[in-house]
Amino acid sequence: MSLGSIFDIAGSGMTAQSLRLNTTASNIANAETASSSTGETYRARKPVFAAIQQSMLDPERQGFMTQGNEGPGAGVQVAGIVESDAELQMRYEPDNPAANEDGYVYYPNVNVVEEMADMMSSSRSFQMNVDVMNTAKSMMQRILTLGQQ
Repeated sequence: MSLGSIFDIAGSGMTAQSLRLNTTASNIANAETASSSTGETYRARKPVFAAIQQSMLDPERQGFMTQGNEGPGAGVQVAGIVESDAELQMRYEPDNPAANEDGYVYYPNVNVVEEMADMMSSSRSFQMNVDVMNTAKSMMQRILTLGQQ
């Protein structure tokens, strides 16, 4: 694996974790938004990631297979963002302006504790990818100085 591909892998990881942080922040921001119907209520969103195989990035290595019949991992891509199908929270609040005819208000299916754990995890994963890029950069700089001595 070349140092350039390390930058690609770490960069794709940083992009994925950045999107994960953004969806988590959106979930937390909308955790207490009230609505009068289930169709209008915000639903928690989660990104779905997929591994990018080396053979997809390097066409010359498409015939190369490892024991697991897959090429070596070469990063991550966002396959999509899905809405949670968990049940919405229904609360009886007849004085709420968003209440329906029966006095019920619907709140999102966002678990703030779970979202905070996701936020810490994605923040640490992002930082790990930054550390990988910094280490690869340092290695490249050292390689360039080898010829000068």
